[in-house]
Amino acid sequence: MELSNYKKDFLKDKNILVTGASRGIGKAIAIGLSDYGANIIMLAKNENQLDQIYDEIKSNSETNPLIVGCDLNTLDENKAQEIANVISRDYGHLDALINNAAISPKNEHNKRLNFIDTPIGLWRNVFNVNFFAPIIMSKALIKNLQLAKGMVINITSIASDSVHEFAGPAYGTSKAALKSLTREMAADLSKFGIRVNAIAPGEIETSMISENSENLLKNIPMGRFGKPEEVASVIHSMCSESFSYVNGTEIEINGGQKV
Repeated sequence: MELSNYKKDFLKDKNILVTGASRGIGKAIAIGLSDYGANIIMLAKNENQLDQIYDEIKSNSETNPLIVGCDLNTLDENKAQEIANVISRDYGHLDALINNAAISPKNEHNKRLNFIDTPIGLWRNVFNVNFFAPIIMSKALIKNLQLAKGMVINITSIASDSVHEFAGPAYGTSKAALKSLTREMAADLSKFGIRVNAIAPGEIETSMISENSENLLKNIPMGRFGKPEEVASVIHSMCSESFSYVNGTEIEINGGQKV
């Protein structure tokens, strides 16, 4: 699906780490960026799925991808530093870190988990992956990003601003925290030449979409769900020089939807 008009190699020799790269938006980001010549460091828990994406990238590009198996729910500073060391060894600098990985738990009927029914342990898991992992990864990679005057892109959500029909409170509040964190990171990392922005997708056709999500179409002026490639195409543009003065901003990709 061709969504950008950039030259095929406009990201040649750029090194970009994508968390949650094994499926959905993260997969579309990884494949799309590699199509434009970027070397993609793909991080996810499911290494089998990453292996398939790795093979697809290698067969369709001359880039140098890398697989990093990691459970972000248990990520700590030591593991993040190991990842930073591998990037330093194999690539040197890092042009972009895309904090995409997220979890949005549902109940046994695949319905929204409300505030009362969400166990405290599940709250912790959601915040570990959706909020604390971006902090840990970003801090560990500052030197790599500084070398390239790179950027961090945090994937937030339409659910960060109001109660969502299907995303639960743990997910929504973790994404609201990540949105606020983006502003704080942009202020503090600018002195290193690092820009930080956020992308806030609306209803995108991924595994997070519930079987009852068709009800949300009435709230989307464009009358359809977004495609992962449409989110990825904005990120492709953000990784170019066209966005060199954009900092501390959240870009909404939601077909005009307001929850």
